[in-house]
Amino acid sequence: MKKKSPVRLRPPRAGDMGRVVQLHGELYATEFGYDTTFEALVAEIAAGFVREFKPKFERCWIAQMNGEVVGSVFLVRKSPKVSKLRLLIIHPKARGQGLGRRLTRACIAFARRAGYKKMVLWTQSHLAAARGIYQTEGFRKVSSKKHRSFGKRLVAEVWELRLY
Repeated sequence: MKKKSPVRLRPPRAGDMGRVVQLHGELYATEFGYDTTFEALVAEIAAGFVREFKPKFERCWIAQMNGEVVGSVFLVRKSPKVSKLRLLIIHPKARGQGLGRRLTRACIAFARRAGYKKMVLWTQSHLAAARGIYQTEGFRKVSSKKHRSFGKRLVAEVWELRLY
């Protein structure tokens, strides 16, 4: 079996937000049957991040392998004491290397340095790999709610991690 190339984490640059949106749209449609309203939500989140970016309190990490964007994660300011992890995604070709955990840990470390007391995130109950990362890193599920979004019946979950 061929060894996977190393993945580098870097700040975003021109064109990356479009790729993050595309990656979410493609993978969630293919893997989970989500419709294009999910891609629209991701585009809104990415646009809001760029428009309202607060460098002292927010970050985006782009995962790059062989010059290609293969993943991302965002940490945004929800309030002065609470940060929010958003848009964690890993392309299938980059999975199995601990990249999701690396990206999540980058968010946690930055949030602590930025002085946040808590990190929250919103996910869906069927996203087992992501939920496994969150649980391993110390997040706890604090709520769940059935809803219909992205052309699917889903169960949304809110997870949180105390940072102190």
